[in-house]
Amino acid sequence: MPPKRVHVKGLVDSGIKKIPNIFIRPSDDDQLNQKPYRQDQTNIQIPVINLHADPKEVVDKIMIASKEWGFFQVVNHEVPLSVLDEMIKGVIRFNEQDNEAKKEYYTRDRAKRVRYNSNFDLYETKSATWRDTLTVHMSRSDPMNPQELPAACRVITMEYTKHVTILGDTLFELLSEGLGLKPDHLKQLNSCPEPERTLGIVAHTDIVFLTILIQNEIGGLQVLHKDRWVDVYPDSGALIINIGDILQISSNDILKSVKHRVLANRAGPRISVGCFLTPRSDVEDKFHGPIKELISDDSAPIYRQFTYKEYVDNYVAEIVV
Repeated sequence: MPPKRVHVKGLVDSGIKKIPNIFIRPSDDDQLNQKPYRQDQTNIQIPVINLHADPKEVVDKIMIASKEWGFFQVVNHEVPLSVLDEMIKGVIRFNEQDNEAKKEYYTRDRAKRVRYNSNFDLYETKSATWRDTLTVHMSRSDPMNPQELPAACRVITMEYTKHVTILGDTLFELLSEGLGLKPDHLKQLNSCPEPERTLGIVAHTDIVFLTILIQNEIGGLQVLHKDRWVDVYPDSGALIINIGDILQISSNDILKSVKHRVLANRAGPRISVGCFLTPRSDVEDKFHGPIKELISDDSAPIYRQFTYKEYVDNYVAEIVV
């Protein structure tokens, strides 16, 4: 990597007045033509679910939200607010370092467990996205040595991952119950979270089971609901949950993975930490598809069996086209 490489943050710090052409979306981009909801016209927002409420009520609300929205927020999730705040601060500490301190983590090699870059999908999309990303790949089968992590966010990344792993297991149990499966069914398919710290993102779905997200007060996240973009406003202490493609497929289309995006704005840097719950890395050749318990004469399988690697490769190919 050239020693003077500057990322999106570097462009902002330099005082640029005009966005470089590489970041401008083509005028024929479908997502530019979809209308947003205006806050003064409607109070529509993604569901907020209290995990301390009556257990049956929690399951029912999660299922409704997962079927109708593909997104919901959770409160009383047992992740301490101090941990959420420190995770955001850890991201800021890392990004505020000079390029010399960050360059050792710069790579586009997706096999690396810790990687930092701007526009990780630069060669796979029509235009660049206004974002810098630090990605950390965790695994239950192959625990990470904390020393591999940047010192600026090392301790809090390990702490946050521990809490989010527990929350992920809880959400999988609730979703399993809602689908009529054994409580540990979905949990057995899942690996550890893959924390990704980002700063603007084009419309996409997540090629995972489940995503757990925190964002700072800048916001910018929008969810596509009934062909309209709906703002997801930051709610102090809440965590944003969304269904990923693999869970939609596993549920045979009962649960929905929906498009979402992040709008860049002038208010300041948007910082988010998304933990992506992916299929287990130690069984990459395992086939995924509709769960057999959800298949019946009245509910034929909609999707064929596939490996996770095959799905990721096809997803990237679809973006390129």
